[in-house]
Amino acid sequence: MDLLTVANLSKYFDLTPGLLGGWVRGKQLLKAVDRISFSIPEGTTLGLVGESGCGKSTTARLLTRLIPASGGEVCFQGTDILKLPQRQVRELRRHIQMVFQDPYSSLNPRMRVEDIVGRPLTLYFGINREHRLNRVAELLELVGLQPDHLYRYPHEFSGGQRQRICIARALAPQPKLLIADEPVSSLDVSVQAHVLNLFKKLQRELKLTMLFISHDLNVVQYLADFVAVMYAGKIVEVASTEELFNSPCHPYTKALIMSNPPPDPYFKRQKLPLRGEIALPVNPPAGCRFESRCPISVKRCKTIEPPLEEKRPMHRAACHEV
Repeated sequence: MDLLTVANLSKYFDLTPGLLGGWVRGKQLLKAVDRISFSIPEGTTLGLVGESGCGKSTTARLLTRLIPASGGEVCFQGTDILKLPQRQVRELRRHIQMVFQDPYSSLNPRMRVEDIVGRPLTLYFGINREHRLNRVAELLELVGLQPDHLYRYPHEFSGGQRQRICIARALAPQPKLLIADEPVSSLDVSVQAHVLNLFKKLQRELKLTMLFISHDLNVVQYLADFVAVMYAGKIVEVASTEELFNSPCHPYTKALIMSNPPPDPYFKRQKLPLRGEIALPVNPPAGCRFESRCPISVKRCKTIEPPLEEKRPMHRAACHEV
């Protein structure tokens, strides 16, 4: 059963200058997220991968109602959350929590860990101080921190510890969906491994449903059950992790996997040549976003946008030539 279903979700930004910005011909529209669709079965992890600027973080902010959507549907447990009035968004965020990329900027430097992690407990459950302290201590222990960290401030912790505090805060209201937006990209490699193992442990013990966003294919391959590949605001391929890494369909996914450094430094991986530059989603052409770089593009790719359709069982791709 799907916990979250996204259909034709879009976010457009109007870049046309105003009266003081000069005159331009035509409307400049940045299609950061352009009619994407995917679903996350309950108790599984979907990895969302792609290059920087492809719309991954914008998607996360749309799902949590941090920014308004331009169109589409986001059904969470059968309810379209994009149509919820603002007064119900607070209750929604109890069930959908987010871990941000930079742990330091997402923590209030004037609040102690006790208050940072305990505030959701007060807001959503109204528990008293004594019970709150006990619960915060349990959450800190769950993410690998000590109970005596309760009374410290964020600047007294390392980057990995701060991210663990963010994870504890996200788990405090007992969410049904956890969205992790590049949660290890700002950490040292050795610390990344510990935090990833923590996510794996939480996923297994709490049976969490997760959307894990990353540009690191090795991280996604280790953590995710399913993978969605994003390019220039569009999802171009969706499949199970094993299927996608062993037998990718879309030429962009193939190039992405081939460009990923192998664990063995002596292994020479064949690379798929790509021409041109990364497409910008500003007033995109009518056809395929990847056409200008694709090694197998044909004439119709310039004018007809390929639909995201099933190419193999449980394996969808947006390509005319696959």
